[in-house]
Amino acid sequence: MYATVARFCVRNRRWVLLAWVLLFVVGIVVGSQVFNRLKDTNGASGAESVQGSNILDTASSTGPSAVVLVKGPPVAAAGTRASVLALTSKLERLPQVTGAVSAYTSPDPALRASDGHASLIVVSVRKNASMTAQHMAVDAMRSAAHGTVPGAQVLVGGDLAVSRDGMAASQNDLYRGELIALPILLIALFFIFGGLRAALLPIFAALATTAGALLLLMGMTHLTDVASYAVDVIILFGLALAVDYSLLMVNRFREDRAAGEDITAAVEHTVGTAGRTVTFSALTVAAALAGLFAFGDPTFTSVAVGGIATVLVALAVALTLIPALLAMWGPKLKPARRPITDDGFFGRLARRVQARPWLAAGGVTALLLAAALPFLHANYGLGDPRTLPASSESRQVAVTLAAGFPGLRADPVTVVARIPASDPRIAAYAAALAHRPGVAAVSIEHGLHGNVAAIDVVPAGSTQGTTAQHLVTTLRTNRPAFRTYVTGSAAFLIDFKNQIINRIPYALAVIALATFILLFLMTGSVLIPIKALIMNTLSLGAVFGALVWIFQDGNLSSVLGFHAFGAIEMWVPIIVFVFAFGLSMDYEVFLLARIKECYDEGCDTNKAVAYGLQRSGRIITSAAFLVMIVFLGFAAGQSLGIKEFGLALAIAVAVDATLVRCILVPATMTLLGRANWWAPAPLRRLYDRLGMHEAPAHPASLADLPAAEAPAPAQARGRMI
Repeated sequence: MYATVARFCVRNRRWVLLAWVLLFVVGIVVGSQVFNRLKDTNGASGAESVQGSNILDTASSTGPSAVVLVKGPPVAAAGTRASVLALTSKLERLPQVTGAVSAYTSPDPALRASDGHASLIVVSVRKNASMTAQHMAVDAMRSAAHGTVPGAQVLVGGDLAVSRDGMAASQNDLYRGELIALPILLIALFFIFGGLRAALLPIFAALATTAGALLLLMGMTHLTDVASYAVDVIILFGLALAVDYSLLMVNRFREDRAAGEDITAAVEHTVGTAGRTVTFSALTVAAALAGLFAFGDPTFTSVAVGGIATVLVALAVALTLIPALLAMWGPKLKPARRPITDDGFFGRLARRVQARPWLAAGGVTALLLAAALPFLHANYGLGDPRTLPASSESRQVAVTLAAGFPGLRADPVTVVARIPASDPRIAAYAAALAHRPGVAAVSIEHGLHGNVAAIDVVPAGSTQGTTAQHLVTTLRTNRPAFRTYVTGSAAFLIDFKNQIINRIPYALAVIALATFILLFLMTGSVLIPIKALIMNTLSLGAVFGALVWIFQDGNLSSVLGFHAFGAIEMWVPIIVFVFAFGLSMDYEVFLLARIKECYDEGCDTNKAVAYGLQRSGRIITSAAFLVMIVFLGFAAGQSLGIKEFGLALAIAVAVDATLVRCILVPATMTLLGRANWWAPAPLRRLYDRLGMHEAPAHPASLADLPAAEAPAPAQARGRMI
């Protein structure tokens, strides 16, 4: 199959290139519209917070709202009053707006700041307006509001503006990340490959994968909700895989050219060897992403579907576009200079590790465990406006509300009941809630349709702080005689956290089982997959510890340009775990493929490890370095969640490519010796029938090995698989 694909791409290289160019154009033109179709999701529909929110939304005649902050002159001044009333009337006439109330038209004291120098206008938007229409309404409010009140700063915030600014930040971070990463990536590739054409191959692969991912995501928005951060996450991962896969393919092609093959034969052998490794790697990465399905959350599901689709695009690019480009530019690409030997930097490193395997394995394990310790005190947030760029209006409004408006210092915890608000039990329950510890204010919502009542309970402290979460737990534990649903930001966070805790064993089981099966089919070993799972867990624990130490505790905040607020985004550890696990297995497959290649040719385990690390070490570290450039480009973004994700993946790649692949893997494989390849007899027979048997290295490569390092005949070594 691989030879057939390779021959087709060589013979029809111009048509293959034309097809990818067309896909790129369509992906950029059509796929870039995905940002207009992104939505915020609140979690699984079965969660109490989601049920309560849905009941409240159905009973309400108004849609989402925005908050216009007028800050500066005295609220009591006649000129300020006249200007704010004129602005309120102006806002009411905007498209999609259904009403607006100000501090002068509402008796609610919460609309006035405690210092008397700021007030609010609450603007409601049509209930069934699309997300695009809602965001356009926010832009219209900002255009209408700015400069309308003399001497005042007028800003538009609130839930609707937070949603709009979040999606804008996501789109800006995507463009910013690519603008930063791609030029630096091209320069790094030029020096790594020693030529412009070779450097352009991964760039073309990355651009094609990005366009394909955008197009797939655009199609997904017609089937399910896609969160704003999902686009950055998926495209970022697609760029990383494109670089990894193309780097592996180009390196193998240059080795085959150095062995004396012509262009066509070198491309066929490259696809038959590195292409098979890339396919296996893609399957392993897809298996890791499949673990997100276990959470039953629409956002995680959309990321999983989009991520798997992106992996398939990256695989298609590696098996078709890269071979076509190799066939076209092959004569201009310099062959590999280094002979096939384990007497290089990585081979010598492997032998040093093999000389003291217990010290190497114990030292790295202790270091990774120590780095993971900060994760034990992790705190989480969900959709907090403080994760937005400091320049965004909605974040500035949120900060001002927390500082100067006591009644709006935190979003309320809302108790929804299936009885009318006029029922005396509602007033009695609201009065009782006002005296509970941790409650700052209580109010009953009016204007709801049907037999639905809602009580807003404002917690003391922050919206998603300890007090707010404790209040949610208390309200759910001590319910009144009638049925209630406790919802709101803090309730969403608690339900999301519980959902993750309850579902994560299933997700881990899916990832572990799929990874075990795939690595077994690749190596024929039972111990190697188990060892890989343990090492990846250690590596990711260190990454999570760094995530908490940097972003929650605020270390390096001045260097990285963010303000810590004592929490990390709840979705980040889950998404980082899945994607970093996939990349870790990516490098694991690259290394194991070379180790097993030498082992199958007759090398003992120690020599196979040294050979495999020497042949793949440069590829793994180079790929990790290039992928880190991509991730750090996104870590330079303004959205805190994307910054957390980008930096965490950069750390994960650095740790995995150095400490794990170059030290821990050689040390543990040395300690296990021949047991690395052990499997029970039934599984050995299964592997013989169904396993992935890597195509042998080019025959000329054995001739290049020094006599002292030539592998022993296969019959002379014990057969362990």
